[in-house]
Amino acid sequence: MAKKRRRKRALRTIAAPFTVAAPSGARIRGRLRVSTGEAEVLRLVGEHLGHHQRRDLAERVSMGKVKAKDNRRAGRKKTLTAVSSSRWAGAMTRASEDQYQLSLRVLFDERASLQRAVRAVERRMAAPCGKRSNSGVRGYKDQAERFQKQRRMQVLKARLAAVEQRIEAGRPSIVAGGRRLARLRHNLEKARLTEAQWRERWKAERLFLTADGESGAPHDNYTITVRPETGEVSLVLPGPLRHLANAPRGRYTLSCTVAFSHRREEWLDRAIAHRAVRYDIVHEPGRGRWYLDASWSADTAVLPAPEEIKAFGERLLGVDLNADHLAACVLDPHGNPIGEPLTIPMELTGSASQRDGRLRAAVSELLRIAAGYHCAGIAIENLGFDDARATGRETMGRGGRGRKFRRTVAGIPTAKFRERLRCMAFHAGLVVIAVDPAYTSIWGERYWKTPLQQQTKTQVTRHHGASVAIGRRALGYRTRRRPGVTAHHQRMVQRRATGQTVFVARACGTASPPRTGRTPNGGGKTDLSQGDQLALFPDLEDRSRGHRTTCPYSGDPANTGQLA
Repeated sequence: MAKKRRRKRALRTIAAPFTVAAPSGARIRGRLRVSTGEAEVLRLVGEHLGHHQRRDLAERVSMGKVKAKDNRRAGRKKTLTAVSSSRWAGAMTRASEDQYQLSLRVLFDERASLQRAVRAVERRMAAPCGKRSNSGVRGYKDQAERFQKQRRMQVLKARLAAVEQRIEAGRPSIVAGGRRLARLRHNLEKARLTEAQWRERWKAERLFLTADGESGAPHDNYTITVRPETGEVSLVLPGPLRHLANAPRGRYTLSCTVAFSHRREEWLDRAIAHRAVRYDIVHEPGRGRWYLDASWSADTAVLPAPEEIKAFGERLLGVDLNADHLAACVLDPHGNPIGEPLTIPMELTGSASQRDGRLRAAVSELLRIAAGYHCAGIAIENLGFDDARATGRETMGRGGRGRKFRRTVAGIPTAKFRERLRCMAFHAGLVVIAVDPAYTSIWGERYWKTPLQQQTKTQVTRHHGASVAIGRRALGYRTRRRPGVTAHHQRMVQRRATGQTVFVARACGTASPPRTGRTPNGGGKTDLSQGDQLALFPDLEDRSRGHRTTCPYSGDPANTGQLA
C-alpha cells in the first residue's frame, strides 16, 4: 500500500518592513527635596483633588459611550471649579476622559485576545484526537486533554460574554490607584509588605497633582509654575485650601528648587518661549521622595522609508531580541554582513528600576555600535506575541518544554525594548525599521549560521543568523541566500556560483585573458583570477565600489549573490 504523502504547509505572507514612527513627546524628571511641612501641604492638595477627580471619573463612566459633545464636560467642569479652580477642573475632566477612553480600548483588546483563544481551541477540538484534520490542524493528544479543553472553552466564552456586555454598555472597569496594587492587598505576605506600607502606596497612587500646560501662560504653565532662571516651583491651591498659601493670589511656593539634567535645553527653550509644558508631582513612599515630571508633545518628524535608506546606500544594524541577550550584525547596503557578529548580554533580573537600567544600557550599546559602523538605522523584529500569549498552549507548546518556552516569551520585554529603542535612536539620529518576524530564526540558522562561522573565530549562534535575516528583510532582500553562492574557499570546496556569473565558452586554441593574480605564475601552476575569488564577505574596497568585479572569461560584471 502506497504511503500517503503529507500535504506541504504553505508559508504565510510576509508583511513589508516599515519605519517606526518618531516619539510623539518627551518626559523628564527632577527631584523635589521638600521639607516635612511642604510634603504635608502637597499631600493635602493631592488628596483633595484626587477625591473630586475620582467622583468626576465615576460620573463619566456612568454616561457610557457618547459623543464628545454629549459628555457634559462643561457642566462637570463648572462643578469642579467650585471646589478647586478653573485650571485644576480642566485638568481633572481631561484626565477622566483620557482614562475612560484608554479603558475602553483595553476592553476591545481583551475581546480580540479572547476571540483568538476561542478560535484556536475550536480548531483543535474539531480535529480527531491524535490525528490531523484535512486542513492540517493537529488534534489533541487524547480524550482527557480534549475534555480539559472543553472546560477551558466554557471559561473563555464566559469571559468573552462579560467583556462584550461591558463594551455594549460602555462601562469599563477602572481601578483608581491601579488594579495590580489593589490585588496586592490580598497577598501582602508574598509581596513582603505590611498593611501600613501598602496603605501608604495606595494613597500615593491616588493623589492628583497634574497640571496641563498652557501656551502663552507665564513660564508655560500657570497652575504649576517652574521658573527657568532659578528652578523655583509654585502651585495654585484649591479654594478650600487657600488658607495654606504663602504667596500672593492663593499660591504656595516651595523652598526647594528643581533641576532637570536630562534634555534640559529642550525644556528651557519651551519654558522661555512660553510653550505648553505639563507638570506632574509624584510621591514615591518606598523611597520617601517627591519628584516633578515635565512632559510636552514633540513636533511631527518625517523619517526615511526603508526603500530610501536602501537607495541612499546606507548600512543597517540587524538586531535579534532574546530573553537574556541581543544578537546583532552589521549589514552593508547589499545585505552582506560586515565584521563579526556581536552579542550584548541583557540580564533582566532584580527590581523594576534595575531591569530598566540594564535595558537602557543594552540599547545604549546598540547605538554605540551603530554609530561606530556608520549605520543609518537599526532593524528589529516587530515582536508583540499578542496572538501567542492569547492562545497560550495552543500555539506555544505543551508539557514542561512548552511551559518553559511560554515563560521565556513572557519574560522578553518586547514593548519596553521597542519604546526605549525608538526614543533613544531618534535622539541619536538613527532610524528604527520593524520587520515581520516570520521564519527569521529558522532561515537565519539554515542559511547564515554556517557562513558567519566560517568568517570568524567567535561562537556563532542561530540568533546571529536571525539578525542577518532581519537586516536583509529590512533592506528589501530575500532572507534566504541566493542558490549557488560562491563557497568560502574555492580551493577546498569544489562548487561554483551558478547563480552569480555566466560562463561563456571559448574555442580551443584561443588565448587566455591576462592574469590578475597577486603573485607571479610559478611553472605550470594555475593562479586564481579575481572572478573566482568572489566570497560572501568582500573586502572594504569591493564594498565601496558596489560589489562589482570583472570576470576574466566573459568580461561581464558579477554581483555578490544578492537579489536584484
